[in-house]
Amino acid sequence: MKINFTKKQFDTLLKMAYISNWIVNAARTGREGDEYITEYVDLKDYIFSFAKEFGLEKYIDEDDGKLFPTRELEEGEAHEFIDNYEEDVFWNEISDRLARRDFFRKYGEEKISQMEIGERIEKTYPFLEKYGDEIEQHGIERLEIQER
Repeated sequence: MKINFTKKQFDTLLKMAYISNWIVNAARTGREGDEYITEYVDLKDYIFSFAKEFGLEKYIDEDDGKLFPTRELEEGEAHEFIDNYEEDVFWNEISDRLARRDFFRKYGEEKISQMEIGERIEKTYPFLEKYGDEIEQHGIERLEIQER
């Protein structure tokens, strides 16, 4: 099978490979028990290997036979997408986790396990709304750790 790409399409594909590998492997150390997911690394490297053919060598450096993203790729549009994604995930996760914590504190695991899904959603909503509003209005300014 042969697939043809325009330069613009390949530019997008290269950035997609960079982004997907980042999402999958950035938090991994590469050490035993926390290995990189090699399928993503290998596919990213394969796509990177065609950058020069498409006139996109500005995105890729080679050192000792290995391909690396240049600063332009690391700090450009692709990383803006990653930053926006991480920012959104951070705020959603913090409010969702606080809401879930308070929901479990109020109702307890046993009572929650007996609730129908609709009831759980209905009773979780006020907590989600509370933290969503708090985060939207104040960010983390009013979040503090209390000593117990």
